[in-house]
Amino acid sequence: MELHEYAAYDAVGLAGLVARGEVTSAELVRAAQAATAAVNPRINAVVESWPAEDSPTPGSTPLAGVPFLIKDIAVSMRGKRVELGSRLAAGNVAAADSFLMRRFRRAGLVTLGRTATPEFAYSTTTEPVLYGPTRNPWDPTRTPGGSSGGSAAAVAAGITPLAHATDAAGSIRVPAASTGLFGLKPTRGRVSLGPDADEVFNGLAVHGGLSRTVRDSAALLDLIQGPETGDPYFAERPRRPYLEEITQEPGRLRVGLVTTPGNGRAVEPAVLKATLTAARLLESLGHRVDVTTVDLGVSWEEFVLANARLWSANLVTWIDGFAATSGRPVDGSTLEPETLTSYRWGLGVSGAQFVHALDVRNRVARSIGAHFETQDLVLTPTLPEAPVPLGTYGQGAEDADGPGRLEHLFRRSPFTAAFNVAGTPAMSVPLASDPATGLPIGVQFAAGQGREDTLFRLAAQLERAAPWRDRRPPVWAGAARQA
Repeated sequence: MELHEYAAYDAVGLAGLVARGEVTSAELVRAAQAATAAVNPRINAVVESWPAEDSPTPGSTPLAGVPFLIKDIAVSMRGKRVELGSRLAAGNVAAADSFLMRRFRRAGLVTLGRTATPEFAYSTTTEPVLYGPTRNPWDPTRTPGGSSGGSAAAVAAGITPLAHATDAAGSIRVPAASTGLFGLKPTRGRVSLGPDADEVFNGLAVHGGLSRTVRDSAALLDLIQGPETGDPYFAERPRRPYLEEITQEPGRLRVGLVTTPGNGRAVEPAVLKATLTAARLLESLGHRVDVTTVDLGVSWEEFVLANARLWSANLVTWIDGFAATSGRPVDGSTLEPETLTSYRWGLGVSGAQFVHALDVRNRVARSIGAHFETQDLVLTPTLPEAPVPLGTYGQGAEDADGPGRLEHLFRRSPFTAAFNVAGTPAMSVPLASDPATGLPIGVQFAAGQGREDTLFRLAAQLERAAPWRDRRPPVWAGAARQA
């Protein structure tokens, strides 16, 4: 299979070719490996590749036989390294498959490598010291976002049509917006985080994927959703498969439009224009759009502090655990300065402060949940700005402490984190691009608890009305010469 043919298909399309016997999974694997060789040196998205281990039965699932990549955090593949983007965890090898990895195998996905993440996924850019910065296929001088920046860059460049991602404050939606992809953060409890964790960041983090088409993300979530033994809670099962939902019209939706984030940061003109254009598109499709505000239930300062306490305290346990197993010191030789600062600040978080942070999480979830009693969706920009140049993300926060670092992260991405704290689903849809630079612009839609069905139906409607699938970045495997 030629690279230009391989890259033209989405994952469901490739699986269909395999099911009909037009190509084999082995041919797709060779194409994915050729795509990696062709474009990865320019974007540094895939930090390790390996031969295919699985030979799924053609047609056994909507994704059977499709090449796939996993993020270098929160998922474990037996015998493969999982290093969390950190020198502290370098060389760490998984002893067994995590629950999610087992589901990827049952889904018929053929995992061929792992993608870059910032250290401990603690940023919305992907510039770890361990493997170096990942570059945006639309402009290799700029960030692809984070923390799932490696997965986003790989999918956007055509290495694989679909890749694993996680999201604790926007880490699916931010890179989706930065690289022109579709990315949906599921409801808390939709996908198991076990067996090594019941929650990550106390319920703020979830598993999902990044894709070029809506149906690929729908198929993936169908195949990985649902509880596992020992999960502390789980989301109500969907009424029907998400692949069926995308064939249904969404009906007339009540949509609240928000263009000013909780910290008051101004949105760049091109992003604001794209968001308002999306609102007009919704109205043309029969939906009602009203300007609104979303009450967090707490002040912005309290929101940031609670997140800092939850994130930093969790970080302490991760770092101490890897230090104990590796025998490495916890200092500047193993951790990046920002991580080390957050770790040291986290050591001072008291039990009472941690419990108070959980109370803030509860208040935010109740307040945002109440909002969706009167509106079906909220529309916002995904990001307030275009992807920033590499090396500039941390400017202005060099001396920040734990809360200061979170304040800076939320300044870069002020619209996304609230829905992690609330546990509600949200998606970034690549509806626009900046006419001056050609860089993608994503808009975010959030829904009430368990309403991925509404999001998928709307996303499919938008994909039909304003298709984005044929947009190609300058770094594109389909344009590469095959060896």
